Amino acid sequence: MLSNPSVVLHDVSFAWPDGAVALDRVSGAFGRGRTGLTGLNGAGKSTLLRLIAGLLTPTSGKVALSGTADYLPQRITLDVDATVADLLGVAPVVRALRAIESGDVDVAHFDVVGDDWDVEERAVALLSAAGLPTGLDRSVATLSGGETMLTAITGVRLRQASGGGAVALLDEPTNNLDGEARERLYELVRGWRGTLVVVSHDLALLELLDETAELRAGSLTTFGGPYSAYREWLEGQQESAAQALRSAEQTLRREKRQRIEAEERIAHSERKGRKDAANSKYVKAVINDRRNSAEKSAGSRRGMLDDKVDAARAAVDLAERAVRDDDRISVDLPDPQVPAGRRLAVLRGADGREIVVQGPERIALRGPNGVGKTTLLERLLAPTPAPLSAGYLRGETDSAPQIPSTQRGGAGGEVLTELVGYLPQRVDVLSDDSSVLDAVREGAPHVPPGELRNRLARFLVRGAAVDRPVATLSGGERFRVALARLLLADPPAQLLMLDEPTNNLDIASTDQLVDALTAYRGALLVVSHDGAFLDRLGLDAEIRLDAAGNLTEMRR
Repeated sequence: MLSNPSVVLHDVSFAWPDGAVALDRVSGAFGRGRTGLTGLNGAGKSTLLRLIAGLLTPTSGKVALSGTADYLPQRITLDVDATVADLLGVAPVVRALRAIESGDVDVAHFDVVGDDWDVEERAVALLSAAGLPTGLDRSVATLSGGETMLTAITGVRLRQASGGGAVALLDEPTNNLDGEARERLYELVRGWRGTLVVVSHDLALLELLDETAELRAGSLTTFGGPYSAYREWLEGQQESAAQALRSAEQTLRREKRQRIEAEERIAHSERKGRKDAANSKYVKAVINDRRNSAEKSAGSRRGMLDDKVDAARAAVDLAERAVRDDDRISVDLPDPQVPAGRRLAVLRGADGREIVVQGPERIALRGPNGVGKTTLLERLLAPTPAPLSAGYLRGETDSAPQIPSTQRGGAGGEVLTELVGYLPQRVDVLSDDSSVLDAVREGAPHVPPGELRNRLARFLVRGAAVDRPVATLSGGERFRVALARLLLADPPAQLLMLDEPTNNLDIASTDQLVDALTAYRGALLVVSHDGAFLDRLGLDAEIRLDAAGNLTEMRR
C-alpha cells in the first residue's frame, strides 16, 4: 500500500441492475501524483473511475478519497448553446463577477464567487498556455473536437488549482484526438500538479506518468514507474511465474508417477499374499495378521501419496493463475500475390496531384481532424464494383459508400483492384444475428467450415465462441472477428484500408492487430493518429492531407 495515497479502495464490488458484475472485491490505492490506469477492454476501468468520482455507489466495499474527485468522461456531451466558460465549469462564477462589476451587490453573487475573484484571468492564462481560444463567451460549437476536449481538461486543471477537485480523473482523453491535439494534451500532463488518474491505451501518454496501475481479473496492481518500465517488470515476473509453473508441473508428474509405482508395489504384495494363502505356506492366523497389517500399511501409503498428488496439483493451479494467458495472434495468411509494380490505388488531391499506391506498400494517411481522411477512403471505395471488406462484401453494393466518383471538391481517387478490404472506424458492420462462423464465411464462402474454424482459432476465436451470435460478443471479440473476416477473405484482399483501427482498443488488442498486419503481404493504407502504432507497421511512406484537400507524400 502506498504511504500517502489520495484514493484507497477497500474490497470494492459493483454490479449493474441486471446483476452483471463489473468489479469484484477490488482493493488498492492511487498515490498523490500522475497514474496511468490500464487494463483489457471490459475490465471495469471506466466503472472504477465513476465509483471514485461518486457517480456510482459500490455494491459493497468502500472508496476513500483525500478531498473530492473531478471526473472527465470519454465523450463530452454539450448543449449547442454552451460557452467555453460552461465547458471550463466556471460559468456561474463568471456571471456573478460580471454582475458585481455592473453594480449588482446582491449577496448571492458574492457567495458564488467566494475566493475566485481572479478566475477569469487564471482561466485565460491556462487556455493561452495550452494554445486554445481564450474567449470565455465563445460558443463551444466553434471549437474543434480536439479543442473541446483540451478545454474541458483545462477546466479540470483550473478547478483542481482552486480546490474544487483534489483528484482528477480522465477517461481515455486522447481518443479521436489528432496529432497536434495529442501533443498539446501531453504538454498539459507534463505540467500537471496534484493527483491525476488517467485511463488510457495511448503509449506516449502513459510514458509521461509517474506510476502505472493495471486492473485485471478483479485485482489492481500499482507500479512506481511509466508503462514501459511496468511492462519490463511484468515480463520478468511472468518469466519467473512460467518457471514456477514448469517446476510445479514437473513435481506433479513425479508425484503421479510415484503414486502409480507405489500402487504397483501394493498390488504385487497383495498378489503374493493371495498366493501364499492358496499354497497354505503359513497358518491361517498368521496370514490374517499379515493381511490386516498390509492393508493398513497400503491404506496409509495411498493416503500419503494422494495428499502429495493433491498438494502438487494445487501448486500447479496456483502457478497457473500467476501466468497470464494473453495469447498473441499467429496467422499464416493467404498470399494476395501483389507484385512490386502493381498499381492498386490512385489518391488525387484537390489540386489534381496524384499519388499512386503500388505493390505491397505500407502507407499512413495522416492529417488533422476534420480535413476529410475518412471521406477520402470512402471516395476511393465508391466506384469499386465489388469490394471485399469487413463492411462491404462482394454483392453488397447497396451498403457501400454512396459518394459519386465525379463529386467535386476535396481529395479523392480510385482503387484499381476489386480485391480491396475496408475496416471502418466503427466495427458495427457485422450482423448481430449472424454467428461468428457465418459472418466470416461471407468473405470466404468457398473455404470449408472446418478450415475456417482452424483459422479463426489463430485469431483467438476458439471453441464455442465460433458459433456464438455476434450480438453476444464483447468489443474486443467483435473487433477480432471483423479483422478475421477482413484478412481471411478468399480470394485475399490485395489492398487493406483501415480507418483509425486502434480507436478504443486496449493495448493487448493493439498488439494483436499489429501481429495480424505483420503477417499480411498485401498493401496497407492506414488512417491513424497513433504514432506508436504506425511505427510498428514498418511504413514505406506517409501521405499528409491538409484542410484544402491537398496531398503531400513523404517517403521513409
